[in-house]
Amino acid sequence: MNLPNKLTLSRIALTPVVLLFMVPLPFMPAAFNAFILTWPGRLVALFLFSAASLTDLYDGRIARAKNIVSTFGKFLDPIADKLLIISVLIAFAELNRLSSFVPVIVLFRELAITGIRLLAAEKGVVIAASRAGKWKTVTQITAVIWLLAEPILLQFIRNRTAVERTGNILIGLSLALALWSLFMYLRSAGHYLKADTK
Repeated sequence: MNLPNKLTLSRIALTPVVLLFMVPLPFMPAAFNAFILTWPGRLVALFLFSAASLTDLYDGRIARAKNIVSTFGKFLDPIADKLLIISVLIAFAELNRLSSFVPVIVLFRELAITGIRLLAAEKGVVIAASRAGKWKTVTQITAVIWLLAEPILLQFIRNRTAVERTGNILIGLSLALALWSLFMYLRSAGHYLKADTK
């Protein structure tokens, strides 16, 4: 197995570990559950998520630079990305930091675009990631990093409203870009969808 695929698999493996340091679980020791709800515990989750996000940055770059792009990597990489982001957003919903509508909207967007790409692939067309989609990914990662860092920031910034409002703005921006990129995909592949409904 090549290095980019190992990095992708490590992102998948890190996802449940990130969640372990975010959400208290009934089968974990009470002391551990109490720890992850403090800012040092959240710092661990922030570090793990950042490490997982860096694998997303480098696996593709390494694969292209060394010309070792594989079918396995093309299949697994987007799954690893979606698994990491959506899992953490669901965890924030469980912690009552986000509305459950946030991960639902993100999941809907990802499923819709996957469907569009499959329809286009049947016609022999590969739809590349749009610029809006790439910015969506950047803002999602930035928003999640901010939300994970909030308990740490509040050790230095006493204005909770300002800290949380910034996180909400970042999440809102990521959702707007997610929906905009979905619109762009629909516009570019609309004729494939129309052909299948006739």
